[in-house]
Amino acid sequence: MVEGRPVRAATAQAGPARAKPAAAIRMPDMHDLAKRLRFAPQQGRIWLDDQRMMLMHISSLGALRQELIESLGTETARGLITRIGYQAGTHDAAMARKVRAGSNWYDDFLAGPQLVSLEGIVHCEPLALDIDVSRGHYYGDFALIDCSEAEAHVASYGIGNEPVCWMLVGYACGYTSAFMGRPILWREVECRAMGHDRCRVIGKPVEDWEDAQDDLRFLQIGDFVKWSCDSPDSLPATSRIAAPGAVPENSFGMVGISAGFNMVCHMVKKAAPTEATVLFLGESGVGKEIFAHNLHQLSKRRDGPFIAVNCASIPEHLMESELFGVEKGGFTGATSSRPGRFERADGGTLFLDEIGTLSYTAQGKLLRALQQGEVERVGDTRTRKVDVRVIAATNVNLREAVKAGLFREDLFFRLNVFPIKVPPLRERRDDIPLLMNWFMQRFTAKHGKLITGFRERAVDALFNYDWPGNVRELENMIERAVILAEDGGALDLCYLFTTGEEIDTSSFVLKRNGNIVPAAESGTDGAAATAKPGLAETEAAMLRAAVAEAKGNLAKAARLLGVTRPQLAYRLKKHGIAIED
Repeated sequence: MVEGRPVRAATAQAGPARAKPAAAIRMPDMHDLAKRLRFAPQQGRIWLDDQRMMLMHISSLGALRQELIESLGTETARGLITRIGYQAGTHDAAMARKVRAGSNWYDDFLAGPQLVSLEGIVHCEPLALDIDVSRGHYYGDFALIDCSEAEAHVASYGIGNEPVCWMLVGYACGYTSAFMGRPILWREVECRAMGHDRCRVIGKPVEDWEDAQDDLRFLQIGDFVKWSCDSPDSLPATSRIAAPGAVPENSFGMVGISAGFNMVCHMVKKAAPTEATVLFLGESGVGKEIFAHNLHQLSKRRDGPFIAVNCASIPEHLMESELFGVEKGGFTGATSSRPGRFERADGGTLFLDEIGTLSYTAQGKLLRALQQGEVERVGDTRTRKVDVRVIAATNVNLREAVKAGLFREDLFFRLNVFPIKVPPLRERRDDIPLLMNWFMQRFTAKHGKLITGFRERAVDALFNYDWPGNVRELENMIERAVILAEDGGALDLCYLFTTGEEIDTSSFVLKRNGNIVPAAESGTDGAAATAKPGLAETEAAMLRAAVAEAKGNLAKAARLLGVTRPQLAYRLKKHGIAIED
């Protein structure tokens, strides 16, 4: 046997007893996927649905891999290639959900293995497969026949003792995590580059692997709270994700894997060991304060205080005393002396959130404190030196505010030393399954409830939602759903979208496994709907579709929707839907 991973491969052979063996798995017809592939040679374009594709020589792929390995080292090259595959997997998952709407879970999922075949990467044969989205359970065992990635690697390096299908493993992780709404880790247990006659991969939830960190480091799933803070020089090259159920009590829940998230992580790690002023830019709710707090934890000032100030919450007439302190008798009502936020942050970090809301007068006083490194309390006659690193954040375009005369130009340039743009959640949807799982685990522990996972229709809705409130809105939505959901059940649409959020679904109808699909793809009367429906309209459409599917049998309709018969009867009455059982 070839040396390398025989022990790990052997321990991964056995899957759950209920997993479907290969003989029981019917591969669906892939005509629905193949017809999405379009060639436009006169325009130099190839399209797979709405994604632009390109053909690439296997020899060129091998040369690219070799160049990355020789110039960056195997570890770094493997991480880059794995993450490229992850991004491709999440994009294909979005297309598969759209193309296979109305199918059962297995046909939905098998679109991914069929897509990599259609894209000329590898032929996948399922050996065992078990999917239960609502219970968060997944086990997959696939043979990879004639893998192009292994072929390219062997051509450059020959037979070795480590698996090399890095991009395919990353693809499987991204595709399955997006499909399940929770992080699923795949591992290659056999590989042609190790002398086996085929490649083989096994996928399970992260927490089901005893040594998941061995592979997660290549995905670089960011989790600041797990980073070592012994010294900035000792930071690991990659960060880790905490296993569900082991969420640190004081954790902020900032996890991600998207290119946008990892770029912010990279910028934070670059700035942390320095004394530079950092300005976080981005929409409300993207996590600017969390990044600022972690920047402090990674800095040389981590043993000092971290003082956060929301500039928008302090009245203008109190801003000076709040920032710089006040002496007894400094103004009416000042019965005692007290230090301001600058003094309290001495030796540490001062975080000024929503700095774009400061008045012009307050901006001038802040600029002086930043330039001189000293403050003067209200009513005092002497100045005090302070050693403070300032981190600021705003959701306002400060350059436009400067042009409009609303923000001081000199203060802007004083703050804009090291700007870091945090992208909104809708631009980094790859992070959604990680965040969903993180927040669910965090709030089930907080509220003492047992939640098995997300219903598939809930996963689809969370991926399709535009997230105007970004990560904060997702966090609040999942906490609300955990509170509303039945103990021992799964999180569903009716627990998530309860406060008038607009879901871009063009109204939903039921599909065979009790999930929902856009009415326009099902041929129902809702196909003409063009406006974004609210929750009430969506729920009413689902109720009618379920009852119609069950031919008026309320008990069967309730089972399709995943609720009890009394709950269904109550909801029908609430929406004024008269149905005779």
